[in-house]
Amino acid sequence: MAEKSGFNKSIDELTAEIAQSRERLARDVRGLHYELDFPGKLRRSFRQQTVSWLTAAGAVGALIALAPMRKKKIYVDAKNSRKSKKKLVETGFALGMLKIAANLARPVIVEFVKNRLTDLGGQSRRKT
Repeated sequence: MAEKSGFNKSIDELTAEIAQSRERLARDVRGLHYELDFPGKLRRSFRQQTVSWLTAAGAVGALIALAPMRKKKIYVDAKNSRKSKKKLVETGFALGMLKIAANLARPVIVEFVKNRLTDLGGQSRRKT
């Protein structure tokens, strides 16, 4: 059969029904807010079970610290190693010689640049 429509209800009944509906909705929203408050839940859990949390954190830290302690085996060809060492020594020697040459040439370069700048400065003054 058909339901009764709300036309026959009095204004007081409708107002009471609306108030109850609002209270139910507010209660549901508060419950949802409580359920979705993850930072609050973590704080409460940490306060209630501090030892468990610290033990778990220590275990995870130890696991992270000890996990990369495996030693990898690396096989190196002895012939290629000698060649790379020789190239490394040659490169180091060349860089050392370049540094010595640069240190010896620095005063000459500085003097050249200084003379060049003073010559250019004098020419610009003469033109004006």
